[in-house]
Amino acid sequence: MHYIATVIVKFKKSVLEPQGQAIALALENSHAIENIRVGKYIEVSIEANSIEAAKKRIEEISENMLYNPVMEVCEIEVNEQK
Repeated sequence: MHYIATVIVKFKKSVLEPQGQAIALALENSHAIENIRVGKYIEVSIEANSIEAAKKRIEEISENMLYNPVMEVCEIEVNEQK
């Protein structure tokens, strides 16, 4: 079966996030922005025998290639492709 996985990667709250800070500084004078954090949205199409197998494979890929667990957190959602 075909599945679509979405992976959202964000810096941990304790990690300084320079891209978000730069955007917040640029908007500081014209907007009431206090904090901006920039992350990654990744969409993966995967073939697997079950949704559980697809999720396990995406978790392995994410841990090895898509995020750094020391600095980032990762949210994964897997759905059947329609």
